Amino acid sequence: MLKKYFSGLKFGLLLQIAVGPMCLMVFNTAKNVGFLVALSLVLAIALVDAFYITLASVGVSKLLEKESVKKVFKIIGSIVLIIFGINIILNVFGINIIPGLNLNPTSTNIFIQGLVLTLSNPITIVFWGSVLTTKIIDDKLQKKELVVFSMGLVSATLLFLTLVAILGTILSNFIPENISNILNIIVGILIIFFGIKMVLKKEKKK
Repeated sequence: MLKKYFSGLKFGLLLQIAVGPMCLMVFNTAKNVGFLVALSLVLAIALVDAFYITLASVGVSKLLEKESVKKVFKIIGSIVLIIFGINIILNVFGINIIPGLNLNPTSTNIFIQGLVLTLSNPITIVFWGSVLTTKIIDDKLQKKELVVFSMGLVSATLLFLTLVAILGTILSNFIPENISNILNIIVGILIIFFGIKMVLKKEKKK
């Protein structure tokens, strides 16, 4: 069983190489407000990943493969990412457009942001569904082995994003405020880009 856990961990770390909006959010949060607050964001992301992996393993991913359902969730996820990206940019100028998320982030509201942002893309369930299906077929995973493998996947999210948070915290000590503001704007633009890309991305025809 331990072998299956490390198999999930290694596979999960490989998937983490593709930097996404949440990775950027973790780095930006650590850089701006410190490691502990960023860690609450990491925990939120890992919790949602665990939730989505569970749903994928029980077959919910099949429902979200329907084009009409997928389109609705892609639009919702795209809008959420774009709004958060714009908010990050405007925060540089002391403006906040998201009610309830003040300019001095705490572990609590960053945790909530993490939940909202990660939950805003349920299409992730389809991704995890395809990952798990592939591993079940290729490695002939049994039910218990699938659970252990999935724990490895979630651990990979925790490990990788914690390292990203540590990096952001270390760099915060060397980055001048004006450069930090520029980085915040870049992160905001990239998150907006991810949001636009999500809604415009065309599915490959089977």
